[in-house]
Amino acid sequence: MADEKILIIEDDKNIVELVKFNLEREGFRVLTASTGPAGLEMALKGKAAAVLLDLMLPELSGLDICKTLRQNAKTQSLPIIMLTAKGTEADKVVGLELGADDYITKPFSPRELVARLKAVLRRSQEKPAEEIFKSGTIEVDVARHELRLKGKPVEITAKEFELLRVLMSSGGRVLTRGVLLEKIWGCDDSINMETRTVDMHIGHLRKKLREESNRIITVKSVGYRFDGE
Repeated sequence: MADEKILIIEDDKNIVELVKFNLEREGFRVLTASTGPAGLEMALKGKAAAVLLDLMLPELSGLDICKTLRQNAKTQSLPIIMLTAKGTEADKVVGLELGADDYITKPFSPRELVARLKAVLRRSQEKPAEEIFKSGTIEVDVARHELRLKGKPVEITAKEFELLRVLMSSGGRVLTRGVLLEKIWGCDDSINMETRTVDMHIGHLRKKLREESNRIITVKSVGYRFDGE
């Protein structure tokens, strides 16, 4: 993982220097861009292993950049972490729905940022298993990274897909929010990340599962389980 290039698209010089210092200390090489168009151009060249993307950028917003990268075949699986001062749930939902892999709100801990970046990179480099999970009209095709309902593909974000895959593969066991954060976001107990992140993704996942949404069972004060019966 060391020596990989990370692209920082951020117009705050102080933040760029802080992030750059911490990434280089971990062995990463760093590319930087201070405007939206410049950052998008660099990302589309495909030389970065991941992108740290500010939401509010001159000339072109981070959301527009994320959307463009996800629509391009060359960069559709490029790991993207939103790095922004906006921290409302609505902002997070928009960013994640457009395909961001993670969302970090300023001010942030450089240690947390590096840990979550490594987790995103690790997940992106894992080879998917050749397996399909089925329950009712739900099919989760791990190799193709595809959710199907009644045989038809359903648009789903990377995090929603992983959340459903983990729940379906748990054999009906209850998974706590902490366990889900660790498995899907790569966060351990030493890193402070809101467990509401899990609840938010569960809510969006249920909407996409439509009539199968009741298979995701909430276990009060504990977490969630998948009813495969």
